[in-house]
Amino acid sequence: MINRVELSKFAQKQLKKIPRHIVENLAAWVDDVENRGLENVRKTPGYHDEPLKGARLGQRSIRLSSSYRAIYVITASGEVEFVIVTEVTKHAY
Repeated sequence: MINRVELSKFAQKQLKKIPRHIVENLAAWVDDVENRGLENVRKTPGYHDEPLKGARLGQRSIRLSSSYRAIYVITASGEVEFVIVTEVTKHAY
């Protein structure tokens, strides 16, 4: 069971520049993973945990709000590592 989360230095730097409620949402997700495990948290509909495609194949994202996503990978040692917290602009589908 995966229940350890780390933030890359880049993600930590980004968190200093984004709204506080987004940081709190990410902290809540991290706490949830550490308490219940990643597999159980992925089933929670509110996080919208999904695999990414294309250039980000092998990475996953969660929604922190309608505009912000956190992108993570699972390391070889079985830990979750956040690689980037990004603002998503609206685009046509």
